[in-house]
Parts: sequence; C-alpha cells; structure tokens
Amino acid sequence: MTLIIWIVVFIVSLALLVKSADWLLDGAEKIGLWAGLSPFIVGVTIVAVGTSVPELVSSIAAVVNGISELVVANAVGSNIANILLVLGVATLVGKNLKVTKDLIDLDLPLLTLGTTVFLILAWDGQISLVDSIFLILTYLVYVIFTIVYKEGSDKIEPIERPKLNLKVFVLLAVGIIGIGIGANYLIESVIALSTILNIGTGVIAITAVAVGTSLPEVLVSAKAALRGQPEVALGNVFGSNIFNVLMVVGVPGIFGRLSIDNPTMMIGFPFLILATAIFVVSGISRKIHIQEGIMYLLIYALFVIKLFGWF
Repeated sequence: MTLIIWIVVFIVSLALLVKSADWLLDGAEKIGLWAGLSPFIVGVTIVAVGTSVPELVSSIAAVVNGISELVVANAVGSNIANILLVLGVATLVGKNLKVTKDLIDLDLPLLTLGTTVFLILAWDGQISLVDSIFLILTYLVYVIFTIVYKEGSDKIEPIERPKLNLKVFVLLAVGIIGIGIGANYLIESVIALSTILNIGTGVIAITAVAVGTSLPEVLVSAKAALRGQPEVALGNVFGSNIFNVLMVVGVPGIFGRLSIDNPTMMIGFPFLILATAIFVVSGISRKIHIQEGIMYLLIYALFVIKLFGWF
C-alpha cells in the first residue's frame, strides 16, 4: 500500500512540476515579447530555459535534500531521452525530419562541444564548484554566440507586442509556486521509492524522472513534426540538451559538490555519447528518416533494459 501511495505522489508531483513549468513558460514568453525582445531571442533564452525548468528545479531540490547523484543522472537521462525518445517519436509522427543548414552549421557543433565539455569535467565521477562555474560560463558564451550569429544572418522583422493582463501574472505566480511544490514532493517520492524498491536514486532519476521531465519536449516536437516544422522539433532538442549538460548540472553544482553514481558513469555516459554521435550523423545527412526514428526508439529501449540489468 505504501508503494502505491508513493507511486501516486511521484506521478502527481511530476505532473504538477511539468504543468507549472508550462504556465511559467507561457507567462515569461509573453512578458519577454511585450518587453520588445525579438521572437528568436525569446526562443533561445526564455523558451529554451522554460522547457528545462523541471530538470533544473528538481536537480536543485535534489542537492538540497542531500542526493546530489540525482542531478547528473537526471541531465544525462533527459538528454538521452530527448534524442532517442523525443526525436524517435517525432520522426514516426512526421515520417521524415529535414535538417536545416543553420542547425548543421551552428547547433550540431555547439551540441557536440557542450556535451564534450560536460563529459570531460564529469569523467572523474564528480562535479566541483569550479566545474560548475565553467559549465555556466560555457552556456553564457553559447547564448551570446547564438544571438550574435542569428541576429547577424536574419532580417529584423517588426515585432507585434502582446497585451499583458492579470491572467499572465497569475499564471506566472502559480507556475512558480507549483514548480516549488512539485519538485519538493518529486524528490521525496524518489527517495521513498528507491528505499522501498531497493533501486538507486540515480537509476530512477535517469529513467522515470528524466522521461517525465522530458514530456514537454515530446509534446512540442511531436506537434511541430505534425505541422511540418522540423526545425522547431529539432531546435527544441538542441536547445534543451545544451541547457541540460551545462546549466541543469552547473547551477545545482553551485550549492554543493555533485557525485555521479556508477550506473550513470558506466551506462549513462556511453549511451549519451552514442545518442549524440548518431544524432550528429543523422544531422549531417540533412534528414532523419523513419527507419532512423525506429532505430532511436530501439536503442532507447536497450538503454532502459541495460540500466535495470535485464540482460
């Protein structure tokens, strides 16, 4: 009975966290456009950060609660899920995803670089304060470089500023409160479930928490693929993955040294390298075919099976 209660708490708190992040993102996006920021800058900053808020807040809550190994496990699991699960589903929905030149010239190299920097710093099994500061600075350089690159290559279009009303600010406030409550109970449920099931918190984080917090990316990318907007589906994954390895790991690392558990090191890291590598290869070929999407999903299934030691 206790197990069922904690599973319900896990599901409800995760749903609250994801939905609250959606409210926060919607309000922040409207305020950003109202303030005169270009849609692109809003996308690369507010939207990219907003879709990763569940990962970030739950990771900070994990450090505060003394289970720092959950942080890297969550980030690694989310990135693996974003590539293999999110793009696998998006490809099945959209049949084929075309890769634009900008994604190849800018985003693929930056994703590869960001992932490489993270792996080098994490290879000793921990993330120190110095490592965290370096990751955060790397993300700031990425944002500045992306803005300069895009603003220099795109034509500036007139911006239609949305009107603000009380509802926007109410949703923003409710979103912030909901995120705090959801993250707190999510971490408590992970600790309880890991104890009851005798499974490491890192394993739960790299699978259940990672998939749950990646649900916004699944929905955004699937809808974009259905509408014939592959650049949105792919760009969402690029931005989220870079944010995860740099900021979702970097910011919690300010609050304390992060340890990395053995399953994340021995299984998560190799699968992250594999997922990123095949993503880069698919990108260079300028199109992700439905067969590749099926392969992505099969590799993700293999990842989960391997984590739980089923073979």
